[in-house]
Amino acid sequence: MIIDSINQKFVQVFGHQKSMAFCSPGRINLIGEHTDYNGGFVFPGAIDKNIAVRIAQNNTNEINVYSINYDAAVNFILREDDLPESIWAKYVFGVCMEMKKAGVAVRGFNAVFFGDIPLGSGLSSSAAMNCVFAFALNQLFEGNLSKMELAKIGQQAEHNYGGVQCGIMDQFASLFGKKDHLMRLDCKTLEYEYYPFQPNGYKLLLLNSNVKHQLASSAYNQRRQSCESVVAALQKRYPEVSLLRDATLDMIAEVRAEVGEEAYKRAAYVLDENNRVMQTCQALIDNDYELVGRLMYETHNGLSKQYEVSCEEMDFLVEQAQACGVTGARMMGGGFGGCTINLVQENMAAHFIEQTSSAFQSKFGHTPPLYEVCVSDGSRQID
Repeated sequence: MIIDSINQKFVQVFGHQKSMAFCSPGRINLIGEHTDYNGGFVFPGAIDKNIAVRIAQNNTNEINVYSINYDAAVNFILREDDLPESIWAKYVFGVCMEMKKAGVAVRGFNAVFFGDIPLGSGLSSSAAMNCVFAFALNQLFEGNLSKMELAKIGQQAEHNYGGVQCGIMDQFASLFGKKDHLMRLDCKTLEYEYYPFQPNGYKLLLLNSNVKHQLASSAYNQRRQSCESVVAALQKRYPEVSLLRDATLDMIAEVRAEVGEEAYKRAAYVLDENNRVMQTCQALIDNDYELVGRLMYETHNGLSKQYEVSCEEMDFLVEQAQACGVTGARMMGGGFGGCTINLVQENMAAHFIEQTSSAFQSKFGHTPPLYEVCVSDGSRQID
């Protein structure tokens, strides 16, 4: 249990003092990838894998944080020239600075954190890190910020200190998660709706390609720039288009020659994906998991061929899923590695795992780690 680990380490590092513990989960996204920063729709859920922190004020200006995962400690004060070097510490520093900008009187504290979210797997461990510290600091220093405000703080910490211009989906899912429910989030208006997700007879299985995606050093930001270039071209004709989500396929066809084939393909994928999210919502209302699965495969094909954020290992895992008769599968997350998400009938799960693991071992020299996940609650205090 991660709570036991942070409790023991906190006493070991900081001694016995009055403290609180919080956790924030990773997330899956059933469908709706690379739509969030385009003002579109996403369909995530929190999962039963978390980052937990035990935290206490220390009545100084110093912030002391120990990471069990990295077996490392950091110490800083809240001024820009004291930015730590390690990326995990930059996230903590960034959240503190963004909380201060939001008017929260963040002062010195001691903290220990630990998580069981596999790093680099596309399950948004960085968002969970930002959210658990934002949630904890909001309680510790009586910030009275709403969960949506905390999500925006987590996003800004990612932008300003993590180097990734991400949308708000990951932080939203981590904070707003609800057990046995997925959430359709409108990333333009930030309106959201819960949809019951209890797929009786199915499992949600994640297969990790073990290709570590590093979004800040990948083509993630270039994909965003491609979409923004299409919006800029459209605004000359349609001033009301402020985000790609506002456009139609007919509109982007008009600027195809101007923006180039690559940017056009990226934009067409995003608009198709928004439609798939809406179809998936209706499919769940209709209890039609076969349609959900077909839409997942369509998404993967778009991510691989149009948006070009997949990789050989991810494509192979999805091809294996389809060959085994899995209901739905796709790469998940920003891309260039990480996990596939698989909606698998329970009676074929063992065969799928055995076949895919063996084939992947033969081709790539190792077996893909497997995680079974359940849709769970979001950020919360745990004692």
